[in-house]
Amino acid sequence: CEVRPGPEFLTRSYLFYANRLFKALQFYYWDPSCRDPSYSLVIKGKLRLRQASWITRGATEADYHLHKVGIVFHSQKAMREVASWINQTSGEGCSGFLPPGRSWAPGALYEVLSAKTERDCTAALGFAMHELSLVRVERHYQPLLQPQQSGSQLVEELYLGDIHTDWGERLHYRPTGYQRPMQSALHHVHPCPACGIISRADEHHPPILPARAALPMQLSGSWVSTHCEVRPAVLFLTRYFTFHGNNHTWEGHYYHYSDPLCRQPTFTIYASGHYTQGIPSSKVRGGTELAFKVTQARVTPMDQVTVVMLNSSEPGSCGLAGSWSAGVEQDITATNGCLALGIKLPHTEYELFKTEQDTQQRSLLYIGERPTDGSSPDSPDKRPTSYQAPLIQCAAASQEFSNYISLKYVGRKDANGNKALKPLPVAFLLFIALLFL
Repeated sequence: CEVRPGPEFLTRSYLFYANRLFKALQFYYWDPSCRDPSYSLVIKGKLRLRQASWITRGATEADYHLHKVGIVFHSQKAMREVASWINQTSGEGCSGFLPPGRSWAPGALYEVLSAKTERDCTAALGFAMHELSLVRVERHYQPLLQPQQSGSQLVEELYLGDIHTDWGERLHYRPTGYQRPMQSALHHVHPCPACGIISRADEHHPPILPARAALPMQLSGSWVSTHCEVRPAVLFLTRYFTFHGNNHTWEGHYYHYSDPLCRQPTFTIYASGHYTQGIPSSKVRGGTELAFKVTQARVTPMDQVTVVMLNSSEPGSCGLAGSWSAGVEQDITATNGCLALGIKLPHTEYELFKTEQDTQQRSLLYIGERPTDGSSPDSPDKRPTSYQAPLIQCAAASQEFSNYISLKYVGRKDANGNKALKPLPVAFLLFIALLFL
């Protein structure tokens, strides 16, 4: 069950044909468990892949054209609500989309967009398919989970463009980051109970996902990214957090890279501070609202480009001016952060958290999605209403992890005989994480 800014709760099922046509199904729900459907959208159109993206490395840019969009309501309440949105906010051609008092007809399909008649009533729904303008397919092999089986199975994942966190911007926003990946119906991760349910659904029979027990917010411990994360404005990073529940303090490591595989490090940020007691979110059911205070930070440049940038920054704005060198950490607390990297200290962020368990009973932590415009959720009204990719718990108790960088990078000599930082393979990092666990 996906959470989009707003919040919106939905599941998606997209089918792409060899002749470039596609049919996309989006199922919307009242609840964050995707068990109470509101309405479904049927989207038909054509997609043309273009060239490799100049902005988001590893992605392919695409053009799409919508032929039709239809809507099926799953209750009288949904029909009444959506009709009022369209009647109030749409143009002349949509003002009479549905007459007031029209009774709900199960299974009826109403057209909200038609390329033939040039009618488009989708703006009131906050609907756009700009996610199709940025595409990435990843393939990897997952070990077979059954003890008696050996080998691995193919997994294919489709990454589509991100949705702008500001509702008013999403209709014309061109993505530079990704949403969480969609799984191939044939080659998906195992186990995946939702995959079969969603792939077999249609607009008249929306998927009802299995009930899941609500978990209490248990932050204590260490949490780490499961893969290289891509953010809007060309940011590639991995994250590592430790939360100390006994005194409500936290530490975070943000490892930034210049490539979509997170193999070419640029700089690392270490931040620490304290956080408030969480309260249930009134806006995003299932979420918990917290406030995080950042009081200390350190930066480690990892490549020469970052070193030059930091050394040329204005004196007093980012650590000791002119003293930066690759692989050497420097405290930026005394300069109230680092202007060149957009870090301001002390700093408070208003956050949204959620914990879940995946199908293998591993604990996942969802932290609020960052504003697409690059700003910070530094006031309660900017608090996120959707989530980033989840972190996975790698230690049940808080541990010092100051040697994480030394685990992640080994010294190698370059052509000039100087020590160079070289990233270790992801598989080895996972192996190390398992040793700690």
